[in-house]
Amino acid sequence: MVLACGFTPLHLKTFLHAHLQEALPLRAVTLTEGLFGDLYGTLARAAAQPPQSVAIALEWSDIDPRLGYRSTAQWSPAAADDIMGVAETTLRRLRIGIGKIAKEVRIAISLPGLPLPPMFQTPGWQQSRCEIQLCRLIALFCGELATDRDAAFVNANRLTEESPLRGRFDLRSDLLFGFPYSLSHADCLAESLTRLLVPIPPRKGIITDLDDTLWNGIAGEVGPEGISWDLARHHHLHALYQNLLSSLADQGTLIGIASKNDADLVEKCFARPDILLRPEKVFPREVHWQAKSTSVTRILETWNVAADSVIFVDDSPMELAEVAAAHPGIQCVLFPKNDYAAAHRVLDQIRDLCAHERVSPEDLLRAASIRASAEFKQISGENAAPDAFLEGMRSVVTIDFGGGHEDGRVLELVNKTNQFNLNGIRRTAEDWRMLTLAEGSFTAVVTYEDKFGPLGRISIVQGSHSGGVMKIGTWVMSCRAFSRRIEHQCLRTLFERFDARKATFDFAPTARNGPLQELLVSLTGNLPQGTVSLARQEFLDRCPRLFHRVIVRSDGIQEEGLNG
Repeated sequence: MVLACGFTPLHLKTFLHAHLQEALPLRAVTLTEGLFGDLYGTLARAAAQPPQSVAIALEWSDIDPRLGYRSTAQWSPAAADDIMGVAETTLRRLRIGIGKIAKEVRIAISLPGLPLPPMFQTPGWQQSRCEIQLCRLIALFCGELATDRDAAFVNANRLTEESPLRGRFDLRSDLLFGFPYSLSHADCLAESLTRLLVPIPPRKGIITDLDDTLWNGIAGEVGPEGISWDLARHHHLHALYQNLLSSLADQGTLIGIASKNDADLVEKCFARPDILLRPEKVFPREVHWQAKSTSVTRILETWNVAADSVIFVDDSPMELAEVAAAHPGIQCVLFPKNDYAAAHRVLDQIRDLCAHERVSPEDLLRAASIRASAEFKQISGENAAPDAFLEGMRSVVTIDFGGGHEDGRVLELVNKTNQFNLNGIRRTAEDWRMLTLAEGSFTAVVTYEDKFGPLGRISIVQGSHSGGVMKIGTWVMSCRAFSRRIEHQCLRTLFERFDARKATFDFAPTARNGPLQELLVSLTGNLPQGTVSLARQEFLDRCPRLFHRVIVRSDGIQEEGLNG
């Protein structure tokens, strides 16, 4: 990784390295920096020899040295116009330099956050014309850079909350050592940059209580008309919570209900036309008089996600404790219905835990596909679906060999999938790029739909082929696609495409990849250990009947369409 800054990095480098190493405990982090006063040169070297990520700490002195305290240039109002011209040129040059860095390199940028020297004619409590123009140039720089390439910016407002402006600048350190930050600000800024360089995976779902949480009042006591979330009755906190859940649902977060209540009564509450969280965005709804932990168990099973991927929200500390005891790892959040300051923090906390940096088509399909999967399981039964049922599903498997190295969703699926995962290996963007671009390698991105609806991209197979042998090093499939024989169709298509006589699998057991192990046992007759070998004829002898329509694409061109 590269730290690009115009000042002496000192403690910022130390803190950044520590935070990065903590965020990547299984990797050895190497952090290099550039020369003092040569921010552009550091970026040019990162473009010539791309690292895996770049952290850029931009300060006013990088835009024009006269905007820093180490400059000996005279503070003169007459210099203001010249400073604006230099600043505009410098920011344009930096934008171009950042744009030359390879797109797969993750870039995190912090914008100038230190005080400007007292060189302008206005008093400190009045923003000068020059400061306004500088802020405008920074805004244009961010907007143009966001258009040019995918860079992440530290949120200046959040940074101010965590590191107040008055405690950021260390004049003595700046003048003596060329390092302008206080220790506390260096630590805080390093942590903020690390969050952008190594994003924390968002929580997949929120399970919420209803009474005095989603709305004010006890539905069983006041009826559907008596519950409220309006501003007039001072219950608007519940409206804000509903709006947040609705927004997150639109971004792909799963929303479920766990409530001790009468199911028919709750249906009437959700039938109110003014409810902000529409019922179609909530699935499943566990409404009965059993323990909340039982409801959470059923919801997790329906979603097929682990407890540590979910948030549980309730207004009762007792209910939160009961769920936490039954489901270690779940994030329990108390809804503070009468504490406005605490409610503000809770809304921010839930957003931070669940928000997506970007929303993929698969995120938008997630809730609908889980409903479809639940309907599929209900109709097909708990055991393997019979041939007659699968034959009538009108299923379509699309296998695209057109790359996959630049698609963030592909790598996300590889790194998030646990149950059907060949070996549990997690990849960085650079790891994945090198793997998929190697000579003889292939990447198959599998999309699926049937009469129950589309599931989107649900499987990734990555490997290489040579001399009639396929070597599969990465294979994942979403749990939403289980029991449809998609995995068999993937193997059949790969054997046919590469005319392979044998496939080998870089298998390693994990605590959660039982479904993948079961597949290998069914095809080889042996418990998998290490590298697993499967002859083509052995696969064909043991492969069940397949009923998919198969579409194979390469580089966006449809090569063939056939029936399984």
